[in-house]
Amino acid sequence: MNVRRRIEVSGIVQGVGFRPYVYRLAGEHSLAGHILNTPAGVTIELQGPAASVDEFLKRLPAEAPPLAHITGILVQEIPNSREDGFEILSSERDESVRTLISPDVAVCDDCLRELFDPSDRRYLYPFINCTNCGPRFTIVRSIPYDRALTSMAGFRMCADCQAEYDDPRNRRFHAQPNACWKCGPRVELWNRDGKTIPAHDSMASTVALLDGGKIVAIKGLGGFHLAADATNQSAVELLRTRKLRVEKPFAVMVPDVAAAEAFCEVDAAARRALEGPQRPIVLLHRKPRCLIAEQVAPHNRELGLFLPYTPLHHLLFAKGNFRALVMTSANRSEEPIAIDNREAVERLHDLADFLLVHNRDILWRCDDSVVRPAASKIRQLRRSRGYVPVPMFLHEDLPPILAVGGELKNTICLAKGRHAFMSQHIGDLENLESYGFFQDVIEHFERILEIGPRVIAHDLHPDYLSTKWALAQKGVCLVGVQHHHAHIASCMAENHLEGRLIGFSLDGTGYGTDGQIWGGEVLLADYIGFERTAHFDYVPMPGGAKAIQEPWRMAVAYLAHHWGREFLSLPIPFVRQLDKREVGTILQMLARKVNSPMTSSCGRLFDAVAALVGLRTHVNYEGQAAIELEAAIGGSTDATPYPIELRAEGNTWIFDTLQLFERLFEDLRRQVPVGTISRRFHNGLVEAFVQLAVMLRDQHALERVCMSGGTFQNVFLAENLCSRLETLGFKVFTQAEVPPGDGGLSLGQIMVAAHTHYVEHRSEK
Repeated sequence: MNVRRRIEVSGIVQGVGFRPYVYRLAGEHSLAGHILNTPAGVTIELQGPAASVDEFLKRLPAEAPPLAHITGILVQEIPNSREDGFEILSSERDESVRTLISPDVAVCDDCLRELFDPSDRRYLYPFINCTNCGPRFTIVRSIPYDRALTSMAGFRMCADCQAEYDDPRNRRFHAQPNACWKCGPRVELWNRDGKTIPAHDSMASTVALLDGGKIVAIKGLGGFHLAADATNQSAVELLRTRKLRVEKPFAVMVPDVAAAEAFCEVDAAARRALEGPQRPIVLLHRKPRCLIAEQVAPHNRELGLFLPYTPLHHLLFAKGNFRALVMTSANRSEEPIAIDNREAVERLHDLADFLLVHNRDILWRCDDSVVRPAASKIRQLRRSRGYVPVPMFLHEDLPPILAVGGELKNTICLAKGRHAFMSQHIGDLENLESYGFFQDVIEHFERILEIGPRVIAHDLHPDYLSTKWALAQKGVCLVGVQHHHAHIASCMAENHLEGRLIGFSLDGTGYGTDGQIWGGEVLLADYIGFERTAHFDYVPMPGGAKAIQEPWRMAVAYLAHHWGREFLSLPIPFVRQLDKREVGTILQMLARKVNSPMTSSCGRLFDAVAALVGLRTHVNYEGQAAIELEAAIGGSTDATPYPIELRAEGNTWIFDTLQLFERLFEDLRRQVPVGTISRRFHNGLVEAFVQLAVMLRDQHALERVCMSGGTFQNVFLAENLCSRLETLGFKVFTQAEVPPGDGGLSLGQIMVAAHTHYVEHRSEK
């Protein structure tokens, strides 16, 4: 008996070869009907023998294209019709947008084979793509994802490309960026003034320039890179000088995994990350005698490596035989990455010697993602190209909510139903350009997702630009979310947790409910609220933000906190090397409480220790002192943890660091290696948090622990604390899909605001 069923499929099912897949699958079962894109996903109508339709439905999710991500299948019985054969119909545009847009995807193996096949009509074409690869998010104006709504709208396909595009059996059926040498985008080589340099082969000319030590701005998927030969010390130093980037590491692109293995330690998890379709930057331990120029990542044991992800990248390596290329975001410090050709000329003319441009517009900036393999997982540090805008799939339905994140490493998040859409990395909101990008991203996400938020969540810090923007909005419910509560809620959301638990929220800075700067917090938390049950002892930050840039100030603050002016007689190198005039000024500031806000920050404790052991008195980028302190950890037969006392103050436990510093000074006097001191310091933190967790479990019958905050980007601390807690029977939850640092704040803000909004709404009723 014949039946007819309507099948609604939601998820990432547009622009990923899903319709031709369904067309072929229906043909294999001799089923009639049709499929069309809708703003909700795709709708399929099938008619044929019941057994054949059932088999189709069984195979539909199991054999879907690799880039498809099905989040829901609804099946409905409908009356039979006289439809004959199976068709692919035009898209619908008349209902609410609910479909998911695919992220930009690295060029696939099939396209790579064609790229280097002299007999193929796309031989060496820098924009080869198909339904399984290529640009998506960065070229989309709106949805449904059709060519007319992308930046490919201005390129009319030639007859050959159109035939592929129209053929459901072809790998390029409805591949919206489909193009070739005849009809598609082209590259040009420009000088720094934006004038075209005549060249028979612009790619070969670019290779020659890079080989000669020049810096070239290269247009990619989500923006321009500044490129230089990573093995050429002079070229790298020149790039660093021009970009005013003193020591912050550059990302390095290598041709393949074999090249990565020549420079760094690559385990199975790292290989998966390097070769995955997202192609993130992967932080890896460099090998001894690595041939990458030292100035690529000075004073850092790790390199950020990634593989080519566009055909153009592959052509650069094929034509140039480079071992490695620096590929760093084309921008000035803390500005958004350049995406437009003329914008690049204006902003980069004194950074790059030449520009390799193309005429396919990038509609949305999207920096490279950054991940770090740890505990056999790929953990996000910066979630952007390749991952955005794939949503976080939630365990409950939420109302339309917008969260605007924090000030540093900003992302925004829009939620509706069971989807939370986190934006690409926006960056630090420290200038008008970044703030403008922040506003543009909000507008774009609201438009393409058709989410009109009724609730806006924001950080409590009154001076954050994201907070000021939120407070200026009218006609919405505003929910302020404490910074460290948002970190724990973010971890809970990623792990689909409900109920009260123990939260370790450790980072550099966050506005506390008492107006102080928090950062070393232990919370008993759920989505609705939290109790601050423990934190590091408050110490002043002499000079405010300047204490973050100059860790020696935090070392002085801790010494003065524990010993007063008597610390000046301590027989340790740090004290002997202090500038007496500068120290006198700092001590006066502390005594008068001038520009010295109090902080409980774990990040500032790391800064103080790094300064005391001689690693870093001044930093050139955020977290540098902590990064180098972790990197200094060495093997030691004596890894005895430095003691950290738990002191009760009312209902709150205080982590008192006096004994920690006393033991550290003993080791400095005995000239114990810095690697041993660092290990003992890290072990001391682990033991202090383990001790507190056991106490809280006994008091509150809580055995679940969430760990979040930028400090947990420290792999040694995260892995050892997690291991110790699990050994003692705790259930420990960390983050991998969402950054534990401030890049994940917006997700936590969404969850807290949703539950706060629900509670307030119910109470109003």
